[in-house]
Amino acid sequence: MAAEIEGDFVVFLIGARFNNKLQMIRSITDLGGRRGMKHMLDYLVSRPEKGLLAYEMGIPTIVQYWRSFDHLEAFARDKDDPHLEIWRQYWRRVGKDDRTGIWHETYLVQACQYEAVYGNMPPHGLGKAGRLVPMSESSRARGRLGALVS
Repeated sequence: MAAEIEGDFVVFLIGARFNNKLQMIRSITDLGGRRGMKHMLDYLVSRPEKGLLAYEMGIPTIVQYWRSFDHLEAFARDKDDPHLEIWRQYWRRVGKDDRTGIWHETYLVQACQYEAVYGNMPPHGLGKAGRLVPMSESSRARGRLGALVS
C-alpha cells in the first residue's frame, strides 16, 4: 500500500531528551505530565478544524501531520488553545536548567513530493493522515516520485 494525501501538508517532528537520567521523573513533570503533549494532541483530535491530520506518538519523538503551516502556527499562538500555557509552564519549570531538552523540526511538503509505503500495516503515519491506496508490484520509488528524482 502507498499513502496519498490531497494537496500540500506539513510534517512536524517534536521531541524531548532526558539529559540527566537521575532526574527523569522531574523531566516528565517538566514536559507537562498528563497536561502536556498528550493533552494537546487529544484537544486537537477533538477539533479537526484546527488542522492536525494525524500523529504518531513515540518516545522521544512524536510525528505530527498538519493540513498547513498556517494551522500549526495558529495553534501554537492562540491563547485560547492549550499550547501557549503549557509552553510557558515548561519554561517556568525548566528555565536554563539543562536536565530536559526539547526540539522540533517543521517540513513543508508539496503535493506529490513524497513517498510512503506500507506492507502488512494498518493505517500508520502519512497513511493515517491521508489514505492508503494499492500499489502495483512493479512500482518503484523512482516512479512513485515521478519527475522529482533525476
